[in-house]
Amino acid sequence: LPPLLLLLLLLAASGEAIPPPEEAARMARFVLHNCDWGALATLSAQEGLRGRPFANIFSLSDGPPGPFSGSGVPYLYLTDMEISVQDLEINSNASLTVSLAQTPYCKKHRYDPQNPLCAHIIFCGSVVKVNDSEAGIAKRALFSRHPEMESWPKDHNWFFAKFNITNIWVLDYFGGLKIVTPEEYYSVKP
Repeated sequence: LPPLLLLLLLLAASGEAIPPPEEAARMARFVLHNCDWGALATLSAQEGLRGRPFANIFSLSDGPPGPFSGSGVPYLYLTDMEISVQDLEINSNASLTVSLAQTPYCKKHRYDPQNPLCAHIIFCGSVVKVNDSEAGIAKRALFSRHPEMESWPKDHNWFFAKFNITNIWVLDYFGGLKIVTPEEYYSVKP
């Protein structure tokens, strides 16, 4: 059997509802919605690291768990006390990587996190505070997946932010990265 057909048969037999590789925009939405955290890379503003890439792990959510409940917008709960947030105050540009390696999917199929079949998505854009009208959406999205956040110290001045997506790369099959536009990404459901 051709590799793509074999992969699709394996996915169908496993009961996993991941999108097929030819639907890159859906795959991007699917991976983000099924991941609870990502690696956020900033340009460091810290002494000794200024201008160098700096990656850090952040909890995130695009909506409450469950099928079709994701908005596609990666929301974050941040404090100015965090080193990467200090970088973002100088330069809000960043990249965000999320991978199915954090879900049971890749282990179940014995895919190494670096294997393209263990899909990962790279978003580029900027991180901004959400406005008051969007804060309720961000709060529901994050606290539904990360309930511990509600009890984090109030004196840390936590705030809701979102990752404004400008570019999307999908690696979910052999043959290299696929480019998805934000318009394509937001027009599909995971």
